Amino acid sequence: MQVRTRFAPSPTGYMHIGNLRSGLYAYLFARANGGRFLLRIEDTDQERFVEGATELIYRTLKDVGMNWDEGPDIGGEYGPYVQSERKDMYLPYAEQLIKSGHAYRCFCTREELDERRAAAAARGETFKYDKHCMGMSEAEIQAKLDAGVPYVIRQNVPTQGTTSFTDLVFGTITVNNSDLDDSVLIKADGMPTYNFANVVDDHLMEISHVMRGMEYLASTPKYNLLYQAFGWEIPQYIHMTPIMRDAQHKLSKRDGDASYADFVDKGYLKEALINYVALLGWNPGDDREIFTLDELCGAFSVEGMSKSPAIFDVEKLTWMNAQYIMALSPEEFTAHGEKYYAQAGIAHMDKAVLCKILQQRVRVFNEIPDMVDFLAKLDEGYSIDLFTNKKSKTDPEVSAKVLDMVIPALEALPQWTETAVHDTLINMAAENGMKNGTLLWPVRIAMAGKAVTPGGAIEIALLLGRDEAMRRLKLGREKLRQK
Repeated sequence: MQVRTRFAPSPTGYMHIGNLRSGLYAYLFARANGGRFLLRIEDTDQERFVEGATELIYRTLKDVGMNWDEGPDIGGEYGPYVQSERKDMYLPYAEQLIKSGHAYRCFCTREELDERRAAAAARGETFKYDKHCMGMSEAEIQAKLDAGVPYVIRQNVPTQGTTSFTDLVFGTITVNNSDLDDSVLIKADGMPTYNFANVVDDHLMEISHVMRGMEYLASTPKYNLLYQAFGWEIPQYIHMTPIMRDAQHKLSKRDGDASYADFVDKGYLKEALINYVALLGWNPGDDREIFTLDELCGAFSVEGMSKSPAIFDVEKLTWMNAQYIMALSPEEFTAHGEKYYAQAGIAHMDKAVLCKILQQRVRVFNEIPDMVDFLAKLDEGYSIDLFTNKKSKTDPEVSAKVLDMVIPALEALPQWTETAVHDTLINMAAENGMKNGTLLWPVRIAMAGKAVTPGGAIEIALLLGRDEAMRRLKLGREKLRQK
């Protein structure tokens, strides 16, 4: 049997993290087992359809390298791969179930159902459809059909016995049929519900392994009853535990939790995101944490999937992102950083120097503007207390003497290069019996106006250029003289 998995998102907005993980696990399982990975768009819920969301799904999957073997845009022998384009396929299957007694037409109005739901709530009971329309005669049904009365088609779930299914993660699960509801299979507008369409589509597309969120565990017995009613082979089930924001709350786009696109916009690398998401509910069996997508394809197995919810730890993701940033080539780092250099107003500065001072410090690219704000504009109101540093053995008096020496020496340089600036400052410290830090601290403070900066005095001087560096050094000297 060839392994065939599918990712079947609904085009209802941005790709949230839980949805991305569902697709990723289906992709990894297919690749790890030499199978095929299908993309299917489940757009039966037209009320929640968001324009452009389908294209966003394509773009996100391609962006992270999850290329599908069959799908709406590339076709395949089991198409179409968009449920709304398959609309005419579902009703004949539902009518087949009506003929076999496994489904029935329900003419109950929304108002009638709301009244019964309210009555059940008043009794302290959970509402469950009472098979009201099951008792209608053929003549009554035909009269309503002839009159054009709207109806839905409901699954006729047995009221006695049990239904079992086996999940590759959770084992065998058995439920009482009396606890199951007669779900709607075909809505009044003729569109299938998710519960029906996914069963028909999974069968027709020969899906061997259904991978989805744990929220569908409760519905799986009803899916099996449909498979059995049709006499179809039941696929293998692999349910994934939820991703939690914390111990009590699930990660949810409805609650404003970040989507894949949100993290990318913040400056997280797609490779780090995929790596981290893969570890939300799966463990390779050792301490390894950094994987490329190809390496994940080779390492992934159902045996490593967890039965416990995963906590989405932004700090852990940020740590992982930093590892990926540090591993970039200077050219790659610069390409990612350009957007943030422009935001910070430093796009004109030396990219090689920026890479040198930032790459080992940046955890997420959107940190760059705050890290380098002093390069774009000096806060001229900084306190002269910054010139005092016990480790460097400086204070305002020492700092004033340093700047008095440094300014004319730097002004006299024929070229403003790293070698020239470095040698001038380091040699000056040696000639005056100073530690390097004693001389460099006041130079950096005068140019940056803050105690903590990426890069030291020499890098900052190069980035600012001669004119701005000298202006700031002279301003610092004046502040110290006026103390």
